[in-house]
Amino acid sequence: MKTLRFSLIALTTSLLLAACTKQVQLTADNFNVTPQMLEEAGGRVPVVINGRFPEKFMNRKSTVAITPVLRYQGGETRGETMTFQGEKVRGNAQEISYRLGGNYTQRSVFDFQPAMMQSGLYMRVVQQKGSKTTVMPDIYVAPGVLATSTLAARTVATANPTLSTDNYQYAIAQQQEAQILYLLAKADVRQSEVRSTSVQDFLQTLRQIKAEDTGYAIDGITISAYASPDGKLDFNRQLAERRQGTSEQFLRSQLDSLGLQTTISTNYTAEDWEGFQRLVAASNIQDKDVILRVLSMYEDPEERERQVRNISAAYGELADTVLPALRRARMIINYNIIGRSDDEILTQFNTDPTKLNAEELIYGATLTKDAALQRRIYQAAATQNPTDYRPLNNLATLAYQQGDYAQAEAFLSRARSLNSNAAEVNLNSALVALAQGNGDEAESFLSKATAAKGYGEVLGNLLITQGKFRQAAQSLSSTKSNSAALAQVLAGDYSNATKTLTAISSPDATTNYLKAIVAARTNQNGTALSALREAISTDPTLKARAATDLEFVTLFNDPTFQSLIK
Repeated sequence: MKTLRFSLIALTTSLLLAACTKQVQLTADNFNVTPQMLEEAGGRVPVVINGRFPEKFMNRKSTVAITPVLRYQGGETRGETMTFQGEKVRGNAQEISYRLGGNYTQRSVFDFQPAMMQSGLYMRVVQQKGSKTTVMPDIYVAPGVLATSTLAARTVATANPTLSTDNYQYAIAQQQEAQILYLLAKADVRQSEVRSTSVQDFLQTLRQIKAEDTGYAIDGITISAYASPDGKLDFNRQLAERRQGTSEQFLRSQLDSLGLQTTISTNYTAEDWEGFQRLVAASNIQDKDVILRVLSMYEDPEERERQVRNISAAYGELADTVLPALRRARMIINYNIIGRSDDEILTQFNTDPTKLNAEELIYGATLTKDAALQRRIYQAAATQNPTDYRPLNNLATLAYQQGDYAQAEAFLSRARSLNSNAAEVNLNSALVALAQGNGDEAESFLSKATAAKGYGEVLGNLLITQGKFRQAAQSLSSTKSNSAALAQVLAGDYSNATKTLTAISSPDATTNYLKAIVAARTNQNGTALSALREAISTDPTLKARAATDLEFVTLFNDPTFQSLIK
């Protein structure tokens, strides 16, 4: 009897000891995941796991390897493994106390795959004790992956490529100047001056303006008469005024003979000290620095003249070379060369485009919204101007807007061969590279495009693909586009994202899909469903994305949502 009682006691003690020494198990509560919902950024999915080993988990003689694993339909991707060891194991891993347990931090980065949008993050725990390996059941710790930034592939498609501009001017301002020189103290216009090249060229311009078929339009003539700064001021004032009169009389006689009418503005300068200073500064007169210093010291014209005359060594040279050139009247024609009107350019293109120059053709393409006509005009410009990169760049913009990235790149390649430094060509090349998923190539092109209009928009799109959401939002802050709204959503700026989406002039399916995301993130489920319905009705391909998009995880069980994605 005593033997039986002892056996029962021993058995009971053994069972109790076994129960007490049974290993504590890890659960999801032992892992804190940041972010709680994994998010793709720049093609990568980063995660930080703060783990806690409970008391009496770590066997003193065992090691434990923990690996984060993203599991999704058709496969899994493993993160970096961390190994831990018990107190009686010799090794270099982090030691975990059996009695106290311990904490650790584990970081992993997964290369994103679209299948990860419908996945889960698990912790895989493998224990090794001697030769015995125990693989514990995977522990689910977080959903994943939020992949909203991949919408950049859609938003970049609606970004604005940059056109090369024309230099066409309907009216090109021109001037033609003639100068009549006078003798000392005289105001009569001499025939030798009338026959001078300066005056004859002036009169020839007047004749061209008068001709009916030249495309010239006169915009007035200005006469400025001068006396040199020597002699009495009152006399010089009267002399300059008389020279103004005789030069105006000469001009009016010429206009009358041509039958040409225009306004004539006249003025005179009694003593041309400004011209005197300019000619002295440009001369080789020995004492010119002394003369210039005198001019800066005295404001009174008569005192200036006295001081200059006192420089006797130089005055004779002034009288011979400088002063005669200041006894003059300047006549300036202001006129415009008139080009073809808008209608004339388009008519000429339809009649014979070879008679239009490059500027007229490139400008002419801006006169229509018909993409097919624009394409024909740019093609004509490229054919007629084979060394001009601009028509090729503009053909590339049309191809990009049609979604034909291969054709756009073909045009841009030719444009780069003509001008590899053209800012707008490099900007558009960066945009095409982004649309084709070549971020590194886009960044290289963009480095040569800082001066291009639209640089901030393309840079913002690049920054989105690199996961730099706040910088992207800042770069896109001046644009009202899907790309700007996407950057603001990713940066958590829902207020400005809403304003941007509302301000988009031509909203599309992506615009409404982004509206749905903003609404879902701000707990406006009714608005989210309405915007999502609009997006899917415009672009049914968004139905498949919405079905797995964790942006709408709170709607997955909603009957309205389910009806939208069927």
